[in-house]
Amino acid sequence: MGRGDLSDAEWERLRPFLPASNRRCGRRRDHRQVIDGILHRVRTGVQWRDLPERFGPWKTVCERHRLWSADGTWERLLQQIQAAADAADEIDWNVAVDSTIVRAHQHAAGAHTEPPPALAPKGAEPRTPGRNAVAEPRRPPGGGGARGEGLGRSRGGFTTKLHLSADGRCRPLSLIVTPGQRADRTQFKPVPEKIRVPKAGPGRPRKRPDSVADKTYSNRPCREYLRRRGVRHTIPEKTDSQAARLRKGSRGGRPPGFDEERYKKRNTVERTINRLKQHRAVATRYDKRGYVFLGTAAAAALTIWLRT
Repeated sequence: MGRGDLSDAEWERLRPFLPASNRRCGRRRDHRQVIDGILHRVRTGVQWRDLPERFGPWKTVCERHRLWSADGTWERLLQQIQAAADAADEIDWNVAVDSTIVRAHQHAAGAHTEPPPALAPKGAEPRTPGRNAVAEPRRPPGGGGARGEGLGRSRGGFTTKLHLSADGRCRPLSLIVTPGQRADRTQFKPVPEKIRVPKAGPGRPRKRPDSVADKTYSNRPCREYLRRRGVRHTIPEKTDSQAARLRKGSRGGRPPGFDEERYKKRNTVERTINRLKQHRAVATRYDKRGYVFLGTAAAAALTIWLRT
């Protein structure tokens, strides 16, 4: 076993949720060998062609990562591992939300502008039958130039922004990729709404955290959105917002509730970002397609859950 490969215990946790072969394409290369190759690339940022030979043909490893990113397999695996942790009552549902800028390498530019082809022909069997999947297979986004692939222009060049939510134990719960110049507030609703932790038995997936904290989202629409969902917020009021409320007198309403002790723990999302960026393929984007980079970030998040 090489450095960074899945241990036997980690493999046993992951193996029951892996896609089953449809037995139409002949024998598939061993999942464990290919996943170790994908995780090696995610951790080191090495080019696919330079993967060590012990992982098998590099084209096989690259293509499986692309397919699993396109059909949502990486996100389904992440949800299933989260479900196992939730069943063991190991998730702290005091959630923090934030984003981080990822510099895009020059190799990330230049994707074709036309939409990618369909993933499977009509009548093909599902890739993951009988796995209690939550993330629905979908046509991968993109095909709209740099903006369609989650690349934004700035003075420093191409950048991508990774929006995420993290539980109280510094583990990612949901991930969204946007161009680098996209404002954080525009993704405040999509990020919590993407949290979907399935139940071990019958029942709907859990989507609602106990509380959400981050000063970036200190505005009335964000607080009203959390109030409608029944989520307690721990968001301090900004100085300019407080001054505007006081100028209105009684029409300004009461100050928003704020738990100072709870807010001290909001650095969990910053520590989660640090953990994600220990993976070089997440700290610097090399993937041309936005959905492939999202799969890369989901694979990195999956290793954090398996090793925490």
